[in-house]
Amino acid sequence: MSFQDSPRPSDEEEAFYVQCRAAYLAVFRSSLTNISSKQQLIRALQLAGRNPSQATLNKYWPPRTSKLNFDDFCEILKSEKKIEETELMRAFKKMDVNGDGYISHSELEKALTTRGEKMTAEEVNAIFSLADINKDGKLDYAEFCRLLVSTVEQCQMAVLERLEANAKLKRQNFGSQSYSPPKSSVSSASAATAQVAVTLPQPPETPWAESDTALKKDSRSSSRPSSARSRRSSLSNQITMTSSTKTSKIQEPSALQEWHHSNVKGCFFLEDDGSISSLQYQLHVPQRANVYVTIQPLSLSHRPDKPSSWMTVDTALFVMSAGETKEDSSLVCFTESKDKEKYVWKGELSAGTYYLLPFTSGCKLKKKSKKSPSNKSVELVYWTDTEELDLTRELREVLSDIFEVIDIDGNGLLSLEEYNFFELRTSGEKCDKDAWAVCKENFDMRKNQLTRQGFLELNLMEATEKHGDPADLWVTLEAMGYNRMLELVEACPFQIDVHSEGTQPSIQPLSMDSGPKLLSQALQKSITARTGAKALRGQDNIFIYTYRGEHRISSLIANKTSQKVTVHVNNDQSRNCCSSRGMNVFAVEVPARTKMVCQHILPINERQDWTYNCVETILPCT
Repeated sequence: MSFQDSPRPSDEEEAFYVQCRAAYLAVFRSSLTNISSKQQLIRALQLAGRNPSQATLNKYWPPRTSKLNFDDFCEILKSEKKIEETELMRAFKKMDVNGDGYISHSELEKALTTRGEKMTAEEVNAIFSLADINKDGKLDYAEFCRLLVSTVEQCQMAVLERLEANAKLKRQNFGSQSYSPPKSSVSSASAATAQVAVTLPQPPETPWAESDTALKKDSRSSSRPSSARSRRSSLSNQITMTSSTKTSKIQEPSALQEWHHSNVKGCFFLEDDGSISSLQYQLHVPQRANVYVTIQPLSLSHRPDKPSSWMTVDTALFVMSAGETKEDSSLVCFTESKDKEKYVWKGELSAGTYYLLPFTSGCKLKKKSKKSPSNKSVELVYWTDTEELDLTRELREVLSDIFEVIDIDGNGLLSLEEYNFFELRTSGEKCDKDAWAVCKENFDMRKNQLTRQGFLELNLMEATEKHGDPADLWVTLEAMGYNRMLELVEACPFQIDVHSEGTQPSIQPLSMDSGPKLLSQALQKSITARTGAKALRGQDNIFIYTYRGEHRISSLIANKTSQKVTVHVNNDQSRNCCSSRGMNVFAVEVPARTKMVCQHILPINERQDWTYNCVETILPCT
């Protein structure tokens, strides 16, 4: 969301977020509480009127997921349609062999243990014992459907009534506006009138937290804390960046073509929780040398007059010394200067091994709907005149682009290591050497590496094994950031180039569990090392660091107290800016003795002046 345009939510949006909140608070005491297990996610979704399948749950709670927040939950509800009583009735009628309005235990067991996601007999018995309201051995499914839907509505109504009666919860700060419960009946979405702003999931190192305190109403902005204590504990920052500001553009070395060169490719992926992930890399420099490092978005466009849509995404590369432990690693440098799409660093590196940590702020790479407006999908496969299955031209082009991205070393072939980075991304599993040997027997390979044609053949075989069902192909495509119109909307391919004078650098891809922590460490250090700390007024141990780069502004909150603090952040007066937060007013909960990146700011239009005007305020404890 840009700061120059903050529209009021529509009635439909307001109603939707009220229902989201009601379902969430039917499970948790506060919308600040995270979902910490798949079972909690199931319960919250069911209380929101959804009926998630195991495939749906695996989509939103993939392996290694540890938590989801309220924003994530709202995004899931946007994507998953609410189950209606008529849909439930249709499903039950298919099981009702006799058409008498009842389902026997044997009919239910046959349907649930042989179709779709098969259940065990024990699970069926448990369901039937709950659903057999009259205990007559038969399920009156019409009554059961009514009971199920009404129970969800009653749970939501109870929560909303509790919100209305509870002044503390009623005034929790929520995005750009404060929450106001509906005054009339809350049993239907149309009756809801709460003022709630649209919020987006946040990067993992900066989880946002809404205010858990009563706020006095303000006639201009109900989200602005107005207590005397809050006014005393605030800090205002204003930075104006002009389009004509001279930047210290790093000149490309004149003899660069004679330097040794190594390059790799990668991709930023926007995850379901709003975080951004990518591979990390290891750089080895054999001897002390002058080095020229760049990172830039990778264009996959086949037309020079139509660049790839992600070419405006900002990138950066942090270079850290590779210590034996995370604590031993330290920030060496990062790409601060920009030359068109390239972000550049030039300097001298000592002989040794370094970590290369790619970064994007999240200002330009944001969550978008993967569904097309008309709910249509591009065809992926078709049957030929000879009744053989084949990939459509559109899918072949996209798979060719994916091959280009996962061909990390750019040699036109996929090694087993490169293919496994792709497999881990799309299926969560690796291909072992035996399976790779089978691929060698069936698909086009060269030097024990998969060719582009072989990659297409492999995907065609998988579609053929599913008799033309494109479901698995869509899982792969969506994991790689594509929507149903085969547009790359939730990923940004990039390329890293390292030139070294007099010695050959080498780069290897890594997938480190400590990668996100190392990147957070490097990012924090890049902010605190370039700017002084400013204490919030009246607070001796809470500091704001504001890094002003040539093309990006980043802020960090340092809480040196022994208790957590909640900082209210207001960017309302900023102009021509976009924030990594996706909203202009929010709150950040900072644990005791912790540093936390607050937000990143970029200009919307780089050719125009832009003004960053931010007020940070401590919210009073209750």
